[in-house]
Amino acid sequence: MSQPAFVLVRPQMGENVGAAARAMANFGLEQMRVVAPRDGWPNPRAVAMASGAGRLLDAASLHDDLPAALADRHLVLATTARPRGLVKDVLTPEAAMQLARRRIGEGQKVAVLFGPERAGLENEDVALASAVVTVPVDPAFPSLNLAQCVLLMAYEWRRAGAPVAPAEAAESATRREITALADHYEERLTEAGFFFPEAKAGPMRLNLRNLWNRLSLTHGDVQIFHGMLRQLVRRRDG
Repeated sequence: MSQPAFVLVRPQMGENVGAAARAMANFGLEQMRVVAPRDGWPNPRAVAMASGAGRLLDAASLHDDLPAALADRHLVLATTARPRGLVKDVLTPEAAMQLARRRIGEGQKVAVLFGPERAGLENEDVALASAVVTVPVDPAFPSLNLAQCVLLMAYEWRRAGAPVAPAEAAESATRREITALADHYEERLTEAGFFFPEAKAGPMRLNLRNLWNRLSLTHGDVQIFHGMLRQLVRRRDG
């Protein structure tokens, strides 16, 4: 059965990775991706903590950075407890997994992001997501352990039921296509002097990257945006 990939971003402790694998196995999830783990990979402490879920760790894919881990995904959901300065739809775990079920039923590929234990996902990570998932916890103590968060999302996935029947729909753009589109516009806008003054260039680039990733673009949409920009550049240079 098609299911989301759970992506652990820069996890710090092998024990937490193992506990996350065990939580995924409890609810029938098998696709784990690990991005730049602090203590290397494979990790014997993760294997010991996973107990009977070691097969998930054996099958987990290792990635040097987050864009590489998301390249083939269409929908990306980022779990975070902290308020962000980025404009994103904010979903509950229940709504997020219902959305994941619908999109997978349409033939799309979904990823759910989980940040490192100490501080969670960075803004640069969240900018790559389509929407944010926030758990309605006590504001006085909002932090969840990595494995707890994985367990909660896995439970909501299971509770949401079977994916809906595939529906005929336009092919959604993958993260790889959207990243290439964002790079194309950033390159041309840099040449045009758009990112000015220099002190504001970093936040402007981040906000633009966030804009591209929160749009529900199809493969055809991406090609149109590339074509528009190429034509504008040709007219300018001609």
